[in-house]
Amino acid sequence: MANVTVIGAQWGDEGKGKIVDWLASRADAVVRFQGGHNAGHTLVVGDTTYKLSLLPSGIVTGTLSIIGNGVVLDPWHLKSEIEKLEGQGVSITTENFAIADNCPLILPIHRDLDGLRETAAGAGKIGTTGRGIGPAYEDKVGRRAIRVCDLAHLDALDSQLDRLCAHHDALRAGFGQPPFDRAALIAELAEIAPFVLQYAQPVWKRLKKVRKAGARILFEGAQGVLLDVDHGTYPFVTSSNTVSGTAASGSGLGPASTGFVLGIVKAYTTRVGSGPFPTELEDDTGQRLGERGHEFGTVTGRKRRCGWFDAVLVRQSCAISGVTGIALTKLDVLDGFETVRICTGYRLGGKILDYFPSHAADQANVEPIYEDMEGWSGTTAGARSWADLPANAIKYIQRVQELIETPVALVSTSPERDDTILVRDPFVD
Repeated sequence: MANVTVIGAQWGDEGKGKIVDWLASRADAVVRFQGGHNAGHTLVVGDTTYKLSLLPSGIVTGTLSIIGNGVVLDPWHLKSEIEKLEGQGVSITTENFAIADNCPLILPIHRDLDGLRETAAGAGKIGTTGRGIGPAYEDKVGRRAIRVCDLAHLDALDSQLDRLCAHHDALRAGFGQPPFDRAALIAELAEIAPFVLQYAQPVWKRLKKVRKAGARILFEGAQGVLLDVDHGTYPFVTSSNTVSGTAASGSGLGPASTGFVLGIVKAYTTRVGSGPFPTELEDDTGQRLGERGHEFGTVTGRKRRCGWFDAVLVRQSCAISGVTGIALTKLDVLDGFETVRICTGYRLGGKILDYFPSHAADQANVEPIYEDMEGWSGTTAGARSWADLPANAIKYIQRVQELIETPVALVSTSPERDDTILVRDPFVD
């Protein structure tokens, strides 16, 4: 049996939660390998809705759930999210949950800096969640981070705090803010440390044991490929690599372990925050997509920008991330449109492009080239087989997979776990 790596193949918010939940119910371990609590997953299981932003989706089914070293961890948010889920009847123990002891921590100092920068940026805002993820990653690569393992050695943090505060206090002074209160930080860390440390361990060892036993591992990505710090719409990106290859480095397992790469793709396109969006619709059609798709961010509650499906972007994402097959979600949102459009290329300065350029100015200036297809009046909501779909919906799916040069592995037709058309099982070699 194969392992599976799940990634978003657009700008995030593609409906990964349901797909990961469905896969997690069949996996032996689920691993988050990048991002922080800026990732939002909504799971609907029976009559219960779970909203996760840090914990792996497998936790609601009792599957072994692991936060890998590639994640930046806010310990206070972790405690809050665990307590909320326990209030919904989810059991979270050291048997079914673990945190990599080399995870960097998101600290109050990071949240402060995130907010100060966004406020000062004005019209140039990146559109971050303001939760400190970017500054935490900066401190990780700047070798200033305080990590989970450091919580067991708080009396030996002086040299690390010297480096951390020397950097941040200079930045804070530039924003007219006082130096950070080191004593208060140590007190807060001392209070939260016992809660976090009970789950901390070298998870690469545990995963090695799981893999050796022949168990199925599901690697769960956050955000989407178009927000990757290298391959996304820079600088309007997240602060980590979101591509499938990060599953190896962000978990402590080698690249051969990542298995089937499932790219989650929405049947149209959405984006939260600032940045280029070639197919964005700022009209009644865009409004209709947003209303029908309930397009509000799970983490921020921000209204998502909406537009037609962009096959150029998704084809690029699938190529960069080595996607084996896609899960096409929210097809039912397109029900009732007389015409549906797919972007098949761009015009830029008299040239035709079949890829999304790297420079921000070019990204902002490309004009989409559309292919129009006849819509369908019937409903796709709740469909569980091809026979349940209108003929034109099937034609749309077939055209999508032709244009993105990647096969459809499954189609999701509602938030319910069982409302899924399975074409190819990602867990089967």
